[in-house]
Amino acid sequence: MAIEHKTRTQLVVEAIREKILSGDIKAGDPLRQAALAEELNVSRIPVREALLQLEGEGLVEFEAHKGATATELSAAQVDEIFELRALLEAELLKHSISKLSEQDFAEAQALLDELEAAAAAGDSYLTTGTLNSRFHAKLYCKAERPHTEELVNMLNKNSERYARMHIMQSGGVDRAPDGHQELLDLCRSGDSAKACAFLQQHIVSAKDDIRTLLLKMEAEA
Repeated sequence: MAIEHKTRTQLVVEAIREKILSGDIKAGDPLRQAALAEELNVSRIPVREALLQLEGEGLVEFEAHKGATATELSAAQVDEIFELRALLEAELLKHSISKLSEQDFAEAQALLDELEAAAAAGDSYLTTGTLNSRFHAKLYCKAERPHTEELVNMLNKNSERYARMHIMQSGGVDRAPDGHQELLDLCRSGDSAKACAFLQQHIVSAKDDIRTLLLKMEAEA
């Protein structure tokens, strides 16, 4: 297996992204480059580059006279992010499903087994992030739509923040893998229309749950 060599900027991106996704850095918190550089033991240059990359992912915003801050969580943004995901991921699945091999399905099942074990252990990081993304990516791996995949990856990085927030606020990590086995079974059956419709509903249902929680939090605030 090839070893992935990460640049200093990539490592800083991952460190700051994880702080935002985990809630260590909260919505609206300032992201002071000097403090981050000292904490991560790097110069300000990779921190600046990392913040610009995270701005592209929708996790950071730059404001005049204020600098960089972690973007605010909002119900309106949830609608846009998750509805775009539903459209684009269904498109990827539609182009991929007929080309998936038994090996692909076996690998997807193995990832799903890991995902369910992580959920049972209460691991929100793996449940909403790494394993969840890898499971879905396996189902889309034969789509041959690189630009769509790039957009989906960016949306997923932003939506993960909302998914983790929902799990932390509602204690729902044990329910996170709901629907994944049914989605995989539909893909195995080769019924593209049903699988894509189910996938869209799976994503929109998650959006509705998160949006309801956000509106409640906004009302309480």
